Amino acid sequence: MTHTPRHVLPVIVLAQFAGTSLWFAINAVMPDLQRQMGWAASDVGRLTSALQLGFIAGTLVFAVLTIADRYSSRRVFLMCSLAGALCTLGALFQVESFSALLFWRACTGFFLAGIYPVGMKIAAQWFPKGLGVALGWLVGALVLGSASAHGIRALTTDLPWSSVMLSVAGLAALGGLMLYVCVPEPLQKPSQAKQLQWRALAVVWTDRRVRSSVLGYFGHMWELYTLWVLVPLILATRFEGTQLSLAAFAVIGVGSLGCIVGGFLAQRLGSAWVATLQLILSGLCCVLAPWLLDAPLEWMMVWLMVWGVTAAGDSPQFSTLTASNAPPQAVGSVLTLTNSIGFGISIVSIELFTSLSASNNLGSLLPWLGVGPLLGIWAMRPLWSKYLLLN
Repeated sequence: MTHTPRHVLPVIVLAQFAGTSLWFAINAVMPDLQRQMGWAASDVGRLTSALQLGFIAGTLVFAVLTIADRYSSRRVFLMCSLAGALCTLGALFQVESFSALLFWRACTGFFLAGIYPVGMKIAAQWFPKGLGVALGWLVGALVLGSASAHGIRALTTDLPWSSVMLSVAGLAALGGLMLYVCVPEPLQKPSQAKQLQWRALAVVWTDRRVRSSVLGYFGHMWELYTLWVLVPLILATRFEGTQLSLAAFAVIGVGSLGCIVGGFLAQRLGSAWVATLQLILSGLCCVLAPWLLDAPLEWMMVWLMVWGVTAAGDSPQFSTLTASNAPPQAVGSVLTLTNSIGFGISIVSIELFTSLSASNNLGSLLPWLGVGPLLGIWAMRPLWSKYLLLN
């Protein structure tokens, strides 16, 4: 019996981290761009929304054309990593044109659909029976990758802001090459290409368990990406320069621990209970914002770190719940639909909160992010109440 080489999962995780570093490249240098270009603080929301919209389009195109099934997943990952890196360079060279920047960020989002989901597919092919353990590491890599641009900015404050864009582009390209060279074709042969099962999508509304996890995920998406966009604004009330970038990296990146530790806890407690617990804690962080924004620095940072852990940590649990409860022949279609709607919800949330942040104080805005966790907790009742009854 052929075994999986030990290096496969670490390489996939590192490649995911490198590829998803593209996600918040612009956000990390936004303070520099605002000073240089005179852009409004709300413009960061438009740029992030453009990337999210591109990711939705890419997800749907890749699913409809069954790209990752028709062609080698490794090659798709490599090509999209290189294309995403080139789009980041395009954004750098045309940064003075906001409309061009919106275009390049949307294109980056499109190719991220060939990095994050395809990386998950590669892992699923290598670990068909143990993806639950790997899932926490893979989503954790996404979270840490999303934070990495802030970390790079913290390390390069003495250099021009363009060094962040160049570094992120190089990192993404390196990640794609590393996976292609170091990870062989999966032992498990890819399944035959399947079109989206449009009729099977009705299970999202007709199956109570699927509906619960999907609605819980929607609540999670209302909060998560908007929080990540607002983190630098929150921290700017206490920090600046290198300290601001380093703190943003810590608050966003610590979410990877929530994904990894949550994965291990889910083996003992179940994904529904772990996801619900994290929704409760992140919802409390939203509600406590008016008081903790003005608290002593140590308490403020503890609050933000707990929020960072719990806002991101439930993500792999929702994927696990939806995949395990949906009919096997409809799993791919259901995940594609829910991911697309979830990222659409994130666009609405990002646009709403970043525009309102220009005329409202954060203490009055942040509690409204708690609408997402509250919806998620309510929606998840059939799943976590079942766990309580069984125990």
